[in-house]
Amino acid sequence: MSEAAPPATEERHSFGAEVGRLLDLVVHSLYSEREIFLRELVANAADATDRRRFESLTDPTLGAPANAGIRVIPDRPTRTLTIADQGIGMTRDDLSQNLGTIARSGTRAFTATLDQAPTDERPALIGQFGVGFYSAFMVADRVEVTSRRAGTAEAWTWASDGRGEYTIAPAEREHPGTSVVLHLKSDAEEYLDPYRLETIIRKWADHITLPVTIERDGKDVPANEGTALWRKPKAEIDEKSYTELYRHLAHAFDEPWATLHWRAEGQLEFYALLFIPGARPFDMFTEDRASHVRLHVRRMFITADAKLLPEWLRFVQGVVDTEDLPLNVSREMLQATPVLARIRRAVTNRVLTELKSRAKDAPAYTKFWENFGPIMKEGIWGDTEHRPALTELMRFHSTTADGWTSLADYIARMKPNQEAIYYLAGDDESALRGSPQLEGFSARNIEVLLFTDPVDAFWPERVTTFEDKPIRSVTQGAQDLSRLPTPATEGESADVTTLIPALKSALGDAVDDVRPTDRLVGSAAVLAASTRGPDLQVQRLLRRTGRPAPEMAPILEINPRHPLIHALATQQKAGTDVSDAAQTLLDLARVQDGDAPRDPAAFARRVAAALART
Repeated sequence: MSEAAPPATEERHSFGAEVGRLLDLVVHSLYSEREIFLRELVANAADATDRRRFESLTDPTLGAPANAGIRVIPDRPTRTLTIADQGIGMTRDDLSQNLGTIARSGTRAFTATLDQAPTDERPALIGQFGVGFYSAFMVADRVEVTSRRAGTAEAWTWASDGRGEYTIAPAEREHPGTSVVLHLKSDAEEYLDPYRLETIIRKWADHITLPVTIERDGKDVPANEGTALWRKPKAEIDEKSYTELYRHLAHAFDEPWATLHWRAEGQLEFYALLFIPGARPFDMFTEDRASHVRLHVRRMFITADAKLLPEWLRFVQGVVDTEDLPLNVSREMLQATPVLARIRRAVTNRVLTELKSRAKDAPAYTKFWENFGPIMKEGIWGDTEHRPALTELMRFHSTTADGWTSLADYIARMKPNQEAIYYLAGDDESALRGSPQLEGFSARNIEVLLFTDPVDAFWPERVTTFEDKPIRSVTQGAQDLSRLPTPATEGESADVTTLIPALKSALGDAVDDVRPTDRLVGSAAVLAASTRGPDLQVQRLLRRTGRPAPEMAPILEINPRHPLIHALATQQKAGTDVSDAAQTLLDLARVQDGDAPRDPAAFARRVAAALART
C-alpha cells in the first residue's frame, strides 16, 4: 500500500524540546550581540546553496543555478525582513525535523553523510548545532519559513511565534529554495534600514563566496565582497591587494612590513593571512592588550577576540580561517577548545619563524624592532614557552657597538676573562651613556648593553643566562671587575680606613654598606644594589608606579682616588664632623643615577653652604 499524501491543510505541532527554556536561552543568553541573527540566517542560506550545488553533482535534476545568491529584503510598510536563497530547500518533513526540534541541525546530519566524498568536492558548510536559526526570535515576534525542496514541486510554510508551537501549511513558491520572513519587534526596526543591514553583512559575512544583496529603493545592491583573499593561491594575489586588505583590517594607512600567507594542512587545517605593520599603531600601549586577529570559520567571520596570538604579538593584523574548529553553540563567545589552542600555537610559531628569518637582514629588522621591540620584550617576562625564541630576537644598544646588537653578537665580542653579559637599565640612552656606573667597565673596554624600556628592568629576572653566560646588571656586577685587568689609574688612593666607618655611622639605615671601589674613574661615589635585593632600576620603577617595592637600602661605593674623597678622609682624620658631607655624597650618587635627593631642601642648603665656604 502506498503512503498517503500529507493533508493540504495547516497543521499545528509542539516543538520537540522544552522550547520555552531553550528559546529564552537563545534570545537572552546565547548571543551577546543582537545583530548576530542576520549572520546566522545568511550562514544557513549559504549552507543550503552549497548543499544544492554539491548534490547536483550526482543528481543533475536538482538544477543548481550558476548565479545563485542570497537576497535580503527589508519592507517597512509590513515591518518584515526577508532572507531568501536558491538553495536545496526543505520538504514538509525537513521543516518539522530541522525547525521543529531545537538543536537539530540539518547541516550536521548532511555532513555526516559526506565521509566517502572526495575532500575537494565537499561543500564548506557553516552550521553545526542547529540553534542559529532561533536567533531570529531575538528581533522577531513571528517567523515564517517558506521552502521548496529542489527536485520537488511542493512548497510548505513553517511559522511560529517561538512560544511553544509551530504550524506547517501548504504554500506556493516558483523556484526551489527558502525564504525566511521575520516580523520584527517594535524595538528592532533598525533592521529595516538597508544601510544598517549592509554594515552588519560586511562585518560578519563579507567574505563568503555567495553574493549577498540588499533591496534598496527597488534595486538589489551588493552587500559583500564575496572574496576571501586568504583562500586564494599566493601566485594570484598582487601586493596592492594585500595592502588593501591590510589597511581595511588594521584601519591603517601604511604598508605592511611583512605579509605571511599560508595554508596549514594535515591533522589541523586552516588558512592564515597575517600582516606585521610597517608603522607603530597609535593604540599600541592601551589597556586592551589582547590580539585582535580575526577568526573565520569557512569564510564566515566569528570574532576578533579569539586571542589567536599572544599579547606580545598584538600588533599583528590578519585573518585565520579554519575548517576544523568545533564551535560551541555561541559562536562569538568561543570557549578554549583543543583545536583552537593548537591553531594559536601554530600561528604564533609561524610568526616567530618569520621574524627569525627576517632578523638576518639587520637594516630591515631594525625598522621592525624600533616599532615593536618594547612589546616583544613583554613576552620574555610572561611567556615561558616562547621565551628562548624571543630572547634570540631581542636587540639592544650598547656602549661599544653602533646601532642595534643581539645577545649572540655581544657574546662574540666578549673579553677572554669576561664571565657575564652586562647591562645598565634606565630611562634615557644618553643619560645611561654618561652614568658613573659605566666608568669601570669603560676603562676596561667591557661592553655594556643599555636597557631603556621599562620592561628591561624586569625580564632579566626570568632570563638569567644566555648561551650559558649570566646576564648581570652593572649595579650588581662590580665585584666581577676584580677578575679583569685593572686599567692604569691616575693619583694615589686615599686612606679611607677610618672614613668608611664614619660615613656608615652618619648615613645609618639609608645605606646597606659603604665600601671603596676601583670601578670609578671620574666620579667620587656611585650606588650599587644590595646583593639581597632587586636591581636599582627595578626599585625606582616600582616606586614611581606606586607599587610595593622592597625597602632595600643601596650600597654606597666611594672612589679613594677622587679629590673629594681625599679631602673628606683628611678632614675626618683631623676630627672634622663629616655627617653633612656624607649626606651630600649619598644625594650626589642618587642624582647621578637619575633619582632625586631624599630631602631636596636639605640637599640644597648643604650645597649652598659648601659653595659659600669656597
